[in-house]
This record gives sequence, structure tokens and C-alpha cells, in this order.
Amino acid sequence: MRRALLTPLLVAVLTGYSLLGQDMPCTMTDADSQVSAVWRPADFGGRDAASIRLCVDGTCEERTSGSPDDPFASLSVQLPDDIGTSTVPVRLTVTSAQSGDTVVADSTRARLTEQHPNGTSCPPTSSSPATPSQPPASGETGSTGTGIS
Repeated sequence: MRRALLTPLLVAVLTGYSLLGQDMPCTMTDADSQVSAVWRPADFGGRDAASIRLCVDGTCEERTSGSPDDPFASLSVQLPDDIGTSTVPVRLTVTSAQSGDTVVADSTRARLTEQHPNGTSCPPTSSSPATPSQPPASGETGSTGTGIS
């Protein structure tokens, strides 16, 4: 009989559930607030065919387009943890590694919203991805219409 009572109690303790009415723990904390750009490296032609620069509210990050063997590549600009719900300027620039020409120069304003993955009793996280709306056609370094959506 004791064994039958201890087993459910042990399972509840090991899985983190509270039998005494306490709140669930905030397990999804410390998520980064960021704006990200995501692309398919193969759309830029060869390895590192372009340089991608992403600027958010005056902070910039830059990297090459990557290997065409990779299905996706990304670049993120970290934001202050306490940024909360706000609107920030975002600028995306893509430059051809071969010619040095700017093939994409686009900007927008990204609206950040607070996210509460564990409910409103836990600290929020904020993020807003900025992704290219039309990647360059295969073999091209850039195309008209590529930009931020």
C-alpha cells in the first residue's frame, strides 16, 4: 500500500508538478531579444558570394552568405533584454563579394512584442524576425524585390 502512494508522489516531484497549488516554474527564461535575417545560401550562387549586414536601432552585425551546401543561414542582432514592446528601425544590406556592388539596400521598422511562453506570471521575452521576402534566383547575387518583409 505504501508503495502505491509513493510512486505517484515521486513521479510528481521528478516531473516538476506541484501538488500543493504552487505556480509552475518559469522554465523558458533567458530567451534572447533579437531581430534576425534568414536566407538560403544556395540562392547567392557560390560560397560566400555576398556579405549580409543587418542593423537594428544603430547596432549592426555582418557575415558572409555562407556555403551553398547549407540549407539556411542567419544573422541576428541582439537587443537589450528590457526592450519590451517597441518599434525599432531595421536596415538590411547585401553586397556582392565579387564586384563590391550593393545588390540590396532595404529598411523597415520592426514592431517587437512581448512574449510570455510560460504565462504572464513569468518574465517576458521579445523578438521580431526580419526575413528576406524574395531570395535571389539561383546563380544570382541579388535580385530586384529582395528585401525585408
